[in-house]
Amino acid sequence: MQRKIHLAIIAISLFMATTVFFLSRLNRTFDSPHEALAARFEMLSQNGNSSCSASFADSIDSMSDSSRIQGSCCSQMSMHRYEEQVTGLAKYKAIPEIPSDPYDIDAGLAKQLKRYYDLELTSEQQVAYDNAMANSDEKGPCCCKCWRWYVYGGLGKLLIQKYHFTGAQVTEVWNFSDGCGGDDEHHHVA
Repeated sequence: MQRKIHLAIIAISLFMATTVFFLSRLNRTFDSPHEALAARFEMLSQNGNSSCSASFADSIDSMSDSSRIQGSCCSQMSMHRYEEQVTGLAKYKAIPEIPSDPYDIDAGLAKQLKRYYDLELTSEQQVAYDNAMANSDEKGPCCCKCWRWYVYGGLGKLLIQKYHFTGAQVTEVWNFSDGCGGDDEHHHVA
């Protein structure tokens, strides 16, 4: 009888240990999207190659298509703002031309979008583009005429022409795609 009680205690202990183990693994699964985003933020904020310089903008055309343009141009990245941006851009995940992370952009896509900057729009499309220019936080696709200005300006024109975006929709994409860094979405650089 004592042996049966001893075996029952061992079985219950194993069951409880297994349950605790699987519950702790389950909690890690729920935390993992935030942990993954925090790890990406840490990597991008510490190891970026992005620059506002004209020479950097010119260098994009010679980058391999698989290269990455990473990090902030002007100010230090903010985890709070980064999370808002990535979450906001997730709304557009069905549109392959919209980078899902404004601080980690495929050079091949950047080259493609840069070419759209010179795209001529119809007068109606130009009204939508002008609306985005007037209403975006940076009063354009970026705070200065760096590589982002031409890449995201090209993206704006593509979205208007190919996907029939309104000026307000382009404004939202540009605001979520602001790669200048900082915590405030209205941080204009003079």
